[in-house]
Amino acid sequence: MPSIKETIAASRPDLKSYEELYKYFHAHPELSFHEEQTAAAIIKHLETFQAYEIHSPIGGHGLAAVLTNGPGKTVLLRADIDALPVREQTNLPYASNVTMLDKGEGVQKNVMHACGHDMHITSLLAAAETLLKARESWSGTLILVFQPAEERAGGAQAMVDDGLYDRVPIPDIVVGAHVMPERAGVIGTKRGLIASSADRFQLKIEGRQAHASTPHRSIDPIVQAAATVTRLQTVVAREVDPLDFAVVTVSAFHAGDAENIIPTEANLKLDIRAANAETREHVLRSVKTIINAEAAASSNPNQPVLTPTTAFPLLFNDADVTGALEQSFSDYFEPGKHGYQSDIPRLQGSEDFGILATAIGKPSCFFLYGGVDPEIYDKAEKEGKMKELPGNHSPFFAPVIQPTLTRGVDGYVVAALTFLGKSVTRGTRASEGKSKTSQGLLPVIRNDV
Repeated sequence: MPSIKETIAASRPDLKSYEELYKYFHAHPELSFHEEQTAAAIIKHLETFQAYEIHSPIGGHGLAAVLTNGPGKTVLLRADIDALPVREQTNLPYASNVTMLDKGEGVQKNVMHACGHDMHITSLLAAAETLLKARESWSGTLILVFQPAEERAGGAQAMVDDGLYDRVPIPDIVVGAHVMPERAGVIGTKRGLIASSADRFQLKIEGRQAHASTPHRSIDPIVQAAATVTRLQTVVAREVDPLDFAVVTVSAFHAGDAENIIPTEANLKLDIRAANAETREHVLRSVKTIINAEAAASSNPNQPVLTPTTAFPLLFNDADVTGALEQSFSDYFEPGKHGYQSDIPRLQGSEDFGILATAIGKPSCFFLYGGVDPEIYDKAEKEGKMKELPGNHSPFFAPVIQPTLTRGVDGYVVAALTFLGKSVTRGTRASEGKSKTSQGLLPVIRNDV
């Protein structure tokens, strides 16, 4: 049987058309739970293959596509499809100029694919075509999931609750991926924790309104809120082990209108992250204690109202699944600083991807790949300006299309063939002078791994 490298070389389509498809998705982003046209475009493309069984809608505008190709394991590959309420400032010719009404908030917002989900969509669609053309080289069932509303931590659960696994087979392995502000060409895995938890809240502090000249008649919510914000910064600084990880961010603060009025209320938004369950619980507990204590210190009889909005779980990569991918990725991609890394820095953000696996008690792995133009990355690294590189959620974040797209496509395909290959050898890196098969060193991946 051909190696994975040979299989992909023979089956991967010309990605020029996918580069144009990427530009389309980038220029036409949609907010979480509003991804109607994005889903329609994905379905339209999948239908051109005339091979995938498409299930839609699931959990809002989510969809799944199934390709059954004989006996064997079932592998699920996932891409998220939603965008962010961000005004794009990249000045790219295909930059987003989209605004749309957020039906949940009733507010018109600028919209941008500021987290790279457009790259995820395009990569998975190209992987779908590659695996279809390569079906003589593998056996089993392939499931593609295009998930809505990742940014709101609701899409994966919504798909599960809406009967995803009543419509598609239960996978044996679940794989996802994310483009990152790393050097394009880099791709990596990591055992264990790959993404932190994230708990988000809206905080309403109600006071008593009064004229600015009579502060004694008021209960000033701004002063109370300001003291709360300042005190919250001590949770991580003084209660979390420096060797651990946690972040407490107050990301919005809205209060008042006129210069001569102490307002009725202050409204804040909080984002709280941690790297293990115990720290998560401790930080959340401390945050609530401080919020209530500052109300007491302000002699405010009105209890602050802390309302949860979203909650991302901790995301862990399964050791066995990740171990198998370490072998196949290190054989397909050149290991090293500019290639495959088996201990890539974990995602600093959070993900709801893992719910697609934990909901059915199956193992998963989430791999990461870079999207920063190598010349720009190397220049920033040389000049000590790495912090200036736009990251996910920045209005300037836009992955360089190549080699980012090829890395994303190949990552998905290598992952699928790792578990679906018909006794497929992983193959060798092009830079090596001779085949590992000839050296008797190349392990074989079988369908019963």
